[in-house]
Amino acid sequence: MDSGTPSGPQEPRERFAAAGRIPLAVVVVDGDGLVSHWSSGARRLFGPAREDAVGRYAGDLMPVAGALADEERGVAHGMYDPDDELGPGLHARGSYPTAGVAKVSDPGRERLEVLWWAYPLVGPGPGRHLVLAADAAQFRPGSDPDGPDGTGAAHGDRTEDGSEAGRVLRITPGFALHTEFPDADVLAGRLPDILPNMGPAESTRIIAQVLELGYPVLEFSHHDRVPVTPDWGVPRRSPGAYGTTGAPAGDGTPRRRTAPRPQLDLEYGAVRERLEFLNEVSGRIGSSLDLARTIREVTSAAVPRFTDFAGTHLRAAVLAGEGFPDGPPDVTTIWHRVWVEHNDEPGRWDDTVPVGEAIAFPEHTPFFQCMVTGEPVLIPRISEEAGNRISGQFEKRDLRPLINHRSMLLVPLKARDVVLGFMVLMRRPEREPFDDMDRTTGAELAARAGLVLDNARMYTYQENVAETLQDSMLPQVPARMAGCDIATRYLPGTRLGRIGGDWFDAVKLPGSRTALVVGDVMGHGLNSAAMMGQLRTAVQTMATMEMPPAQLLRNLDDLAQRLGEQYLATCLYAVYDPIRSQVQIANAGHIPPVLVRAEDGRAEVLDVPTGAPIGVGGVAFETATVRVRPGDRLVLCTDGLVEVRGADIGDGLAALCESAAHPAASMDHACDTIIRALNTRDGRKDDVALLMARLGGIPDDDIAVYELATDPREVGRARRLVRERLLDWGLPDAVDTAELLVSELVTNAVRHARADRVGLRLVRTDALVCEVTDDEPAPATLLAAGRYDESGRGLRVVSGLAKEWGSSSSAHGKTVWFEQALTHKAANPPRGR
Repeated sequence: MDSGTPSGPQEPRERFAAAGRIPLAVVVVDGDGLVSHWSSGARRLFGPAREDAVGRYAGDLMPVAGALADEERGVAHGMYDPDDELGPGLHARGSYPTAGVAKVSDPGRERLEVLWWAYPLVGPGPGRHLVLAADAAQFRPGSDPDGPDGTGAAHGDRTEDGSEAGRVLRITPGFALHTEFPDADVLAGRLPDILPNMGPAESTRIIAQVLELGYPVLEFSHHDRVPVTPDWGVPRRSPGAYGTTGAPAGDGTPRRRTAPRPQLDLEYGAVRERLEFLNEVSGRIGSSLDLARTIREVTSAAVPRFTDFAGTHLRAAVLAGEGFPDGPPDVTTIWHRVWVEHNDEPGRWDDTVPVGEAIAFPEHTPFFQCMVTGEPVLIPRISEEAGNRISGQFEKRDLRPLINHRSMLLVPLKARDVVLGFMVLMRRPEREPFDDMDRTTGAELAARAGLVLDNARMYTYQENVAETLQDSMLPQVPARMAGCDIATRYLPGTRLGRIGGDWFDAVKLPGSRTALVVGDVMGHGLNSAAMMGQLRTAVQTMATMEMPPAQLLRNLDDLAQRLGEQYLATCLYAVYDPIRSQVQIANAGHIPPVLVRAEDGRAEVLDVPTGAPIGVGGVAFETATVRVRPGDRLVLCTDGLVEVRGADIGDGLAALCESAAHPAASMDHACDTIIRALNTRDGRKDDVALLMARLGGIPDDDIAVYELATDPREVGRARRLVRERLLDWGLPDAVDTAELLVSELVTNAVRHARADRVGLRLVRTDALVCEVTDDEPAPATLLAAGRYDESGRGLRVVSGLAKEWGSSSSAHGKTVWFEQALTHKAANPPRGR
């Protein structure tokens, strides 16, 4: 590599211990010329990010296409100048390393001169290469020879005729045995930092080949060779190792320039390297408010650039997303080891310090000192004695093989002067131990990480509060109601803390009927959720009063207007009567329901009148009656499931019908099928509420209806009718209680009825339901009967013995009912009698 040195006798080549620190791009190319490893330095030098570079042809990304057995491809893409005297020279089939200089002439960037070194790699896979590259701009004319980088890149040189021309030295990349330099083992130890994202086995194999083929060096006019190390600093040469100056000595030989203020220069480089590290780490951490991801980012950012091992521990309250921890930690404080990152051999730390372990740290340990004082703890080198003492504080685990002879730095993770956790950082014995500057760097890293961690903790806490509020407002709908099976799904949106105003409900009504409700408050956030809670409570209350669907929505609309002008919601209210096999539906601006017919599996959108949303006011609502058959399925949902931005809602309803008609083994499977089919859109932000009811009906054999006269003697007849029916149904254990309760209800009805008839109905489902109807509209109520009162105790008996009971009134009278629990065997007798 002739670099323009004067002809004649050559000065002997000098060797220098100090390495040239250059930010390196590191790329691994497979046998097909495709990039398999792309470092962050490669991104900074050439532009593409790792995810965009891996798998692409290397010649399209960097100016060393001649290394890839298809040099023409790189020329065609304009990545380098083919006439460059130091152009690409890497040979894909060669068994020796090559180096060179190439110029990037990409139209979208400033012209870039690149120094590169390339090594052929032996196995696995043929034709692999390791490519190292650096920006040559730092050696251009104008660089300060006395500047802190100490390169001397702009000092003078002699021309070929021996004159002083102040020219820039010619600098070329080359190779040399690392044993040619003092501290060769130290230089070799720096090579593992080149491949931080590779496993120890693979990186060790590659480094062994690099050392065998030659250490990457920069040659300065063949006078000096400076080994290149993959640091994140600036090129550096040792004092006395610089090129000649323009002033010869007394004997006519050029003098050697010495580095000005070498100690200050070293300190500047060290500070600059740490600032670059902190700046890079700050850009990596905090990319998400997810607590677990933030912890991984914080821990991984330090390895291997700053440390060889990093483990992060958090207080249990922080990890659980609870409120801010109270008071300083002590020996009873439980800490969770949430992440571990290291570059040791795989599995070395797993058994002794497993991720996920909960532990309370003993008092006489450096860990306890760090978490209690909230200050960094530095142990430059853990001696055998210190390691034995620390390990002895932990029961049933031996830390000595992991900590002895290593350098340890413990830094607290704090926010608002409260310790949320701490990081354990350790360096291998062969690496420089932590010093005071490292302690300052580690403390700054922990301070930045603590702020990001606290933001993630606060977000997690607020999200937990929102989800708890949302869950508390959504009902626990039973899977089985009278004559129907029910399944529900709720998916929170992605906006404003995953909380919104969608809801569903199922309300048990007299007469073995069930009210099915789905609603959607307009808007998102806490206000919508609070409004949803108020409307849902109002619907439940009015439903139990047996209001017709249209009247219920009318009253709900009036309530919303009284609550505020911003109270707007859509609502679909349906009442299923399993005895009459019909559904009554009223709609307030909501998505229409879908009915899946059991007879032929056909799904259809029900054409029911659509009123204005709740809160608009002054709009009439209508009730539609739909005849159904046993096995039909009714599907109610909110618009978040079927609406797609930019698409017609009819397409969403058609997709809902198609997925709802799909055969399913159970109600849960049917709901899951719908969710998978319709909830796969990217960027879904709205809530989704889904309620599906299979309308099984109640067979005629399980219903008994009687008509009684308003005669006290009918009470005894009612008892006989109940006994006969229950024995016929195979429910002998329920006879005595049912006789007593029916006797009380019929007695009240006969006493208070104004007409000459009283109705009695028995219904067998999972429980026994008894209803007594008369024409007196005043509801039945419990009375505080005194010792000498002759009446008022009947409903107290019913309340004490029945599973549930109630009274509902209408314009035509009232119905008093009770539900009596049955054993599982009795509740499911053989059919077909």
